[in-house]
Amino acid sequence: MVGYLVRRLAACVIVLAVVCVFTFMIFFWFSPDPAAQICGKTCTPDRIAQIRANLGLDQPFLEQLRVFVSGLFAGRDWGTGADAMHCAAPCLGYSFQTNESVTDLLIDRLPVSVTLATGAAVLWLLVGVLGGLVSAVRRDSLWDKGVLAFGLVGISLPIYFLALVLQYLLVVKLGWLPFPRAVPFTEDPVLWFESYLMPWVVLAIVYAAMYSRIVRSQVIDTLEQGFVRTARAKGLQRHLVLRRHALRPSLTPVVTLFGMDFAALLGGALITETVFGLDGVGKLASDSMATNDQPVIMGVTLLAALLVVVANLVVDISYRFLDPRVRRGTP
Repeated sequence: MVGYLVRRLAACVIVLAVVCVFTFMIFFWFSPDPAAQICGKTCTPDRIAQIRANLGLDQPFLEQLRVFVSGLFAGRDWGTGADAMHCAAPCLGYSFQTNESVTDLLIDRLPVSVTLATGAAVLWLLVGVLGGLVSAVRRDSLWDKGVLAFGLVGISLPIYFLALVLQYLLVVKLGWLPFPRAVPFTEDPVLWFESYLMPWVVLAIVYAAMYSRIVRSQVIDTLEQGFVRTARAKGLQRHLVLRRHALRPSLTPVVTLFGMDFAALLGGALITETVFGLDGVGKLASDSMATNDQPVIMGVTLLAALLVVVANLVVDISYRFLDPRVRRGTP
């Protein structure tokens, strides 16, 4: 187990390094000159050259990459002379548009994305797993047909369409909920819940529809396996057969999807946050791409990559506890 963890951690480091280099290459070779954008339309070439020097953009690619990577672990000095600033590790630089620390921006926006992702994940797991399990047990029943229809409709609906429809009905027409906004839980728990309820539901419907279909097909397939028939022949009660022998092995693909989906949402639900005006990491990424704010885009990219890599590691470890066949190394 220790050797496995060491290999997986080494692979995680390699993946993050590749993502860092690849993203830096895109910004270095293919993005517009940020110095010209910062300076404006009436700027002189000398002023642009000065801005490039202050930002370190006049250095070769490998030198810029070295300074950026070293800043992640040891911090770095940003600018020169009287305008010099020290950026503590992990330093992701400063926004070209607001001159704020990218690390601070991510820390400020991350709680909104975490709240949105966590609430939606609880809903879609409850609805998707329970709905798929009951649908598999009551195969070809009215419930089963309803779950299949829900899955088809939920997967087909675009998130932005569902968000706009629910916002119009529940907020504008009926007035049951306020317009969503990032309210801290400690400030007003009721308003916090009401503000996040609609974004939770929008995300949960789409994911629950997909998860219910996956759980249904996996449970049906597992129930036909030999070890399940053996458990039934031993006289185990039906709920024990379903919980211990059918559901746990069926959850391995769900765990894989959940790890990736949850990590992606932690890195920002771009469409949902933009439609509902929630200032999370996704909306920060959207605003930064509109203004070509390279340090912020780079920071969001690395954060999303880190979350996905960590989630992938957790998923691999979880397999050993969910499915006995993985622990034994059997197919």
